[in-house]
Amino acid sequence: MVSGARPGSRALFPDLEPVAYLAHAAISPPSEPVRAAVASAVGEYARRGAAAVPAALERRARLRGKLAGLVGAQPAELAFLPNTTSGIVAVAQCFPWRTGDRVLLFQGEFPANVTPWQRAAEAFGLEAALLPIDPFERGEAEGLEALERELRRGARLVAASAVQFQTGLRMPLGAMAALCARHGAELFVDAVQACGVVPLDAAALGLDYLAAGSHKWLMGILGAGFLYVRAGREAALRPRLAGWLSHEHAARFLSEGPGHLRYDRPIRRRADFLESGSAGEAALAGLEASVDLLAALGVPAIHAHVNGYLDLLEPELVARGFRSQRAPEPERRSGILSLRPPPGADPVRLQRSLAARGVACSVPDGLLRFSPHWPNDPAEVPGVVRAVESALAE
Repeated sequence: MVSGARPGSRALFPDLEPVAYLAHAAISPPSEPVRAAVASAVGEYARRGAAAVPAALERRARLRGKLAGLVGAQPAELAFLPNTTSGIVAVAQCFPWRTGDRVLLFQGEFPANVTPWQRAAEAFGLEAALLPIDPFERGEAEGLEALERELRRGARLVAASAVQFQTGLRMPLGAMAALCARHGAELFVDAVQACGVVPLDAAALGLDYLAAGSHKWLMGILGAGFLYVRAGREAALRPRLAGWLSHEHAARFLSEGPGHLRYDRPIRRRADFLESGSAGEAALAGLEASVDLLAALGVPAIHAHVNGYLDLLEPELVARGFRSQRAPEPERRSGILSLRPPPGADPVRLQRSLAARGVACSVPDGLLRFSPHWPNDPAEVPGVVRAVESALAE
């Protein structure tokens, strides 16, 4: 295990100012190993210039394998992209749509998993249907029944988040994927609120696509992400977003002498044809360091640690008039505890008051959201509760 990496220890975050940082569902602060990896990558380019490229390519190959292990994929099924949205846009624009196809979306999703599909609907003559999320909030069986009713009407693709960003509800991805397959649809998953805190196995779940960025639960920095494309699905994707690096042997003309500059090389038939231009190597270096930490700790152990923290915090806040949105069933929980404040309490003012007291949290659409990660110590909880009491009194 990386030195200093243990649940409940902030040893790798010496500059972190909040007493309790509970906003990992927004942006995670980078650890010392991540910062060192980013600085090292930049330093290599500063010292060596173009000669640093081979080492960067080797790092990408390593990272591809590590991410594949983290999400239950094969390395060839992954493409590096700058963020979650880029992965969603890529599939939305490259999917083999037919005029009149339906794509099923959900109310309450983060806009990153709605807007690209709406743009695709406008461009390709699709029907983008927004389904209520309420049936899933009431229970898994009810949600799946509602989804199947829509699938019976016909759909090419369903887009859903692995974890709902407002409430922290963990979606039944395996059952959803099975329903989609039964009705001839494919399932796209926005996993940015899951990767790093919720165990995921894309192959075992039967997912068709999955996208995530590095700056939340993966604990990297802004500017790196990846897209999973299930083996076989890439063959049907249209290379509408291809760039110069999307070709087979794209860079030969830069290193193998004259006669290799061509524009007719075929587009790669792998997920990485979407790596169309230069990558953010520093962000990828940071992501590798963060994935090493997550792998050393183990995502199941992280999930258990985070939920142990929230198990302490939730009843304390409910006792003070908050209404929890957290699922009662442990298997439907993520790393998020969201609550509606007591009547008359302004969530935005509460968040600001908590920040002034050293408690960092967020307020998506009027909910007070607490999202700890592995460095958070459950011993913080009494102090968080006192800060909430003071903020309410204020």
